[in-house]
Amino acid sequence: MARSVPQWPTLLHFFFFFFFFAIFLLLSPPLGAAEPTDDADALLEFKESLGNSSALRNWVAGTTPCLRDLKQRWVGVLCYNETLWGLQLENMGLTGVIDVDPLLRLQHLRTISVARNNFDGPFPDFSKIGALKSLYLSRNAFSGQIPPDAFTKMRSLKKVLLSHNRFTGPIPTSLAGATKLIELRLDDNQFSGRIPNFKQPGLKVVNVSHNSLEGPIPAAFNNMDAELFAENGNLCGEPLDDSCGGSSAKISTPLLVVLIILGTAVAAGIGWALLAFFRGDEEEEDDDDELGPTASKGKKTDDENKLERGSPRYASVDKKPAKEQQGESGRLVFVATDRERFELQDLMRASAEVLRSSNFGSSYKAALLTGPALVVKRFREMNGVGREDFHEHMRRLGRLKHPNLLPLVAFYYRRDEKLLVTDFIGNESLVQSLHGNRSAERPTLDWPRRLKIVKGVARGLTFLHKELPTLVVPHGHLKSSNVVLGEDYEPLLTDYGLAPVMTKDAKHLLVAYQSPEFAQANQVTRKSDVWSFGILILEILTGKYPANFLHQGGGSGGGSDLAEWVNSIAREASTGAVFDKDMQGTANAEGEMSKLLKIGLSCCELEAEDRWDLATAVQKIEELRETDHDDSGSCASDGDDSSLSRKN
Repeated sequence: MARSVPQWPTLLHFFFFFFFFAIFLLLSPPLGAAEPTDDADALLEFKESLGNSSALRNWVAGTTPCLRDLKQRWVGVLCYNETLWGLQLENMGLTGVIDVDPLLRLQHLRTISVARNNFDGPFPDFSKIGALKSLYLSRNAFSGQIPPDAFTKMRSLKKVLLSHNRFTGPIPTSLAGATKLIELRLDDNQFSGRIPNFKQPGLKVVNVSHNSLEGPIPAAFNNMDAELFAENGNLCGEPLDDSCGGSSAKISTPLLVVLIILGTAVAAGIGWALLAFFRGDEEEEDDDDELGPTASKGKKTDDENKLERGSPRYASVDKKPAKEQQGESGRLVFVATDRERFELQDLMRASAEVLRSSNFGSSYKAALLTGPALVVKRFREMNGVGREDFHEHMRRLGRLKHPNLLPLVAFYYRRDEKLLVTDFIGNESLVQSLHGNRSAERPTLDWPRRLKIVKGVARGLTFLHKELPTLVVPHGHLKSSNVVLGEDYEPLLTDYGLAPVMTKDAKHLLVAYQSPEFAQANQVTRKSDVWSFGILILEILTGKYPANFLHQGGGSGGGSDLAEWVNSIAREASTGAVFDKDMQGTANAEGEMSKLLKIGLSCCELEAEDRWDLATAVQKIEELRETDHDDSGSCASDGDDSSLSRKN
């Protein structure tokens, strides 16, 4: 009988396996430890091309750029969910030649800012980064001509800021082909020649002032501020006062007759177009229109799901059945129960005046033959939901009643057209009162009126947040042009609560004062309204127009906004230096004004979690008075100038 042989080789195998496994565990880095990434290698190679890069000292091999711990994150990198999407290398004294090639390995890179540095030489070849959305090169010493095709491959560009450099030659024609462009700043350079024919529908700001440009200004810019085209070689046409044909040219009598005839024909054509619009598709079937592809399948978009459920569904104010009301085409739906009814034809016959036109929509003043004047707002991008949900949401807004809200009177729904009707308030908007030309009929707002406006806006915004608890941004479009001043300067908020019915692509139009979370990650929270409120407070106190500060230095979502300007002035001089010099009635009130300034800055913290909530801000605002007082408990002595700063 054979004896069994001990399995020593097998036991030795197990011994050595566990031995080497233990050694492996000891030598391996702990779980979660940062390891070098491809992004890190690319950035380190990019850093080598830069001069005077001491500000980037924490760009160290073996570490990760986008750590969750913000204190350990690489300086100047913008991250979302630990993914690098932007470089914000501003005011660092950087020099050298920008090597674009290493940046091509950053797959999610969408924004680059090297504003306020010491770069010089020709325009870097950023065209290699075709997915770039924002490019900020302002306040450097770049020079020479930019190639005409420099932006041809950059189809995603939304913002290009090249201000305060030494660029020469024509404006690159490829910029006119950047179809998504919304902001272009070329001021304070040496550009020459004509302005290309920009036709982008979303282009909101174009600044070409202080160059050597000539020729007519494109018609697309006729409604922009004249200052955006000032100090040039020989520009002409609207919005400048200098007409391209010369002021002394005379029109012959036959030509004048022809022009009058053509003008009459055009006016008649417009009248027929309005008639066709207001009559609408009266032959439309009930189910031919309402539900978009998502709604028809029983699914809801994110914003639709945010509509408050469980609220009573009103068929109409006159108790018509819902189906009958919805089936009416070309009819206004009234939500104001105390108003005399009128039809679209009445609006069409009324004398009309254009109040405002923008990417968001157009506003008209309509003076009915009988009854008060009205404002009719026509929205271009309001196809986010079908008819049923649109009706429900408009009636929901129509039920909101507050002294600081401009109430909705009626609305109109058609598949491709939406109208909202409100009362016309005879006084002007806040933006006109703050930034319009001064005259005896339009005096500057004094401190008591500005405080009253802030308190009224705060109360209206609080009401919206209470009554629309399921909306992420109950207002969503707060800015000075959407605050109408009623009798005795009582503010009325307009264009509120519209986010749920807007198309997805048009949601950015609602974010007037872009909060950091929106600018960086295209996201909004309830504190996005607080951010807009904070910027509005600073605008009221300083008399400065926020659009003149937003992103001028490059930055993302508040990196170079009005709040940062207030901070910088307060640090270098004093708090009083930021207040509007035209503001009257400030004697014995600087303490209260400083407290309001602190509240505004606390609403503009870059991190949403550090930002005050609305209730806290409103509580502090309600404690403010028109003059300084001795109540030490009020505002918790927020008037200390040294505390007037945001967290960075």
